[in-house]
Amino acid sequence: MAGIGVRLNRIFEKQTITTHLVGFFYSIVITVAPMLAVIITVLLMQQLLGFTKLDYARRELFSCTLLYTFVFSLLTASPFNAVLSRYMSDTIYEERFEDIVPCYYVGLLLNVGFSCVIGIPFCVWEYVVGGVDILFVFAGYCGYMSLTLVFYSMLYLSICKDYKKISLFFGIGMIFTILLSVIFVYGFQMDIIYAMLIAMDAGFVLIGVLEFAQFKGYFRENSGKYKAVLQYFKKYWKLVVANFLYSVGLYVHNFVFWSTDMKMVVADSFVCMPNYDMASCIAMFTNISASVIFISRVEMNFHDRYKAYSEAVIGGRGIDIENTKKRMFTQLTEELMSLVRIQFIVSILLFFVCIIVLPRFGLGGNVMKIYPCLAAGYFILFVMYAAIIFQYYYNDLDGAVWTSLCFVTVTYLGSILSSRLPTIWYGLGLVMGAYAGWSVAYYRLRRIEKHLDIHIFCEGNIMKRGVGKRPSNRVYVKQSILEQEKVKKRRR
Repeated sequence: MAGIGVRLNRIFEKQTITTHLVGFFYSIVITVAPMLAVIITVLLMQQLLGFTKLDYARRELFSCTLLYTFVFSLLTASPFNAVLSRYMSDTIYEERFEDIVPCYYVGLLLNVGFSCVIGIPFCVWEYVVGGVDILFVFAGYCGYMSLTLVFYSMLYLSICKDYKKISLFFGIGMIFTILLSVIFVYGFQMDIIYAMLIAMDAGFVLIGVLEFAQFKGYFRENSGKYKAVLQYFKKYWKLVVANFLYSVGLYVHNFVFWSTDMKMVVADSFVCMPNYDMASCIAMFTNISASVIFISRVEMNFHDRYKAYSEAVIGGRGIDIENTKKRMFTQLTEELMSLVRIQFIVSILLFFVCIIVLPRFGLGGNVMKIYPCLAAGYFILFVMYAAIIFQYYYNDLDGAVWTSLCFVTVTYLGSILSSRLPTIWYGLGLVMGAYAGWSVAYYRLRRIEKHLDIHIFCEGNIMKRGVGKRPSNRVYVKQSILEQEKVKKRRR
């Protein structure tokens, strides 16, 4: 793996606590930089433009619009990402680079269409029932659609391991956003929340354009094979279900608390619970480095063992197949244990930093009461996601669906239960759901290890499947018997 994977591998190979921390901060800078850039941009605009002087209702309207824009643009992209990633990875492996552009266009059409179906009815409700100005509603919708395009294009650059370019594009876009908002307010005397929202829209559009230009720089030829992409959705529909359920599970505990008496309703349209949402955000950032550290280590270490096993299956001896299989699953266990060990150190460090530092910036009270339990939940959640990645390696799509379904169901029911408990236990639903999902994923991986030979050697078909009359099961017959059967048929 180029780029971040190689650098992280060099950092982690010394196997010390210091190098683990250095690797953590490097992965955070590379992977979380886009989100940090957006957060810093919003905070700077608030300070430069006098956002805090506005009345509470208008400030919450802007905040909720931005929150919904991010949450639902991620959710609407989730059904398509896994299948598109699979298709693009397969085409790169087979060196059919001209098929990647059709994949981009088909996925873009599906993503935009689905996002419109979700976004337009909400915007109509916001305008008609909420009484929000039509210009603000339209600006919010534009931000939602442009961010959808940004996240969609990020998928392709991420597969190409171009994380640094993604961070660079977000940096350029957010600098442009700050400058534009200042010009709108102090140059054109525009209303502050309108200026901030429209400037954010323009920044997202710029990021999307830069990402698309980078993508076209990589892949210029177009084979025109659009139907092949749609066939992948039919073939790997379980990937759509698994990835969507996992994405819903990331937010379903928030949705449960949005439906309680503790919720806050803005403009009769937006529903949120600020304390719980902020605690969720902090908890996620505490553990988000786990995903990139794991993926990097898997592609640098486990992938070699997986490749060696695959090569042994193709042309090796029986003992070679057995030995490479044992080494592969040993490496799998080591990677999961290494992820837990590294992320535990990082999470504990960040936990104490958040507990000590954040109250000085006004993030105390209920936010810090909810945060510890959620931090534990996200820690287990990212370990569970690592197990799902291994399920994808072994094409255990049924296991991935069951893992995600168990995760989202237990998280939903557990959050309903925890909403009735004291504040410190509000995140218990996420802990229960993540642990249940991890248990299912671990069981499926052990099942794969036990039955891998059956999965590899007995899943194929000698004859092509079809619908119709069953062919004869006779494979050989003597000529004399055939002649006797012919004589019998003539007599009949």
